[in-house]
Amino acid sequence: MSALLKTAVVTGGSSGVGAATALRLARMGMNVVVNYCSSKEAAESVVRDIKQSGGRALAVRGDVSQESDCNQLVAQAIAHFGRLDVLVNNAGTTTFIPHEDLDALTEEIWQRTVGVNLMGPFFMARAAAPHLKQSTEGIIVMTSSIAGLTSSGSSIAYCASKAGLNSLTRTLAKSLGKDGIRVNAVLPGLIDGDWAYNTWGGGDEAQYHHLKQQFLQQTPLSHVVTPDDVADAIVSFVTGSKYVTGQLLTLDGGFTL
Repeated sequence: MSALLKTAVVTGGSSGVGAATALRLARMGMNVVVNYCSSKEAAESVVRDIKQSGGRALAVRGDVSQESDCNQLVAQAIAHFGRLDVLVNNAGTTTFIPHEDLDALTEEIWQRTVGVNLMGPFFMARAAAPHLKQSTEGIIVMTSSIAGLTSSGSSIAYCASKAGLNSLTRTLAKSLGKDGIRVNAVLPGLIDGDWAYNTWGGGDEAQYHHLKQQFLQQTPLSHVVTPDDVADAIVSFVTGSKYVTGQLLTLDGGFTL
């Protein structure tokens, strides 16, 4: 157990953006708690990679839509590492439903989407706040989406949950600022990787390639962001100015311009 090194909790840390962020923070010398909901083996693989590089990490299961799991996740971070300095609210979920198909957007899908994408970050922030307050530089970073700014996204519920997360970022920044806690969000567009391939592309290589080409043609910088790109943006809020808070950083290569 080390109370000297700073500690970060990364929700949804078993793959993609979460895994890339966990590895980045570990390379900065932080203890890292890698949260997962169902991908235990993947989370433990991230922890092994961190430990093999000389870092300290712990995999902890928890469904962020459940407040009791959030409380337990923070409690385990404190019990194992003795402090909490950075919270990355990265866990997210979606169900692909055409926006015009209102009947397909069931109450169950709404509850799950909002529970993970919006209520979860609030539950985590509330559980973490007393410990972040004790840190000299308490930081919360949200992984949001450009879907919270536009009328496009995997479903109406997803767009609404991310718009709510953007608002939560700003309101938490205002309410927690007096305690020295900064709260910001990164808003990626399409993220190139397994998740996009299996969901947007349906696991079909040709279909996914077509999707990426469509995105690139509408993007000034002609680049589809990667999990590493998003991790870099998240870490920039951790390492950058101590006076940046309540900001929504769009990371889409200019797609929404």
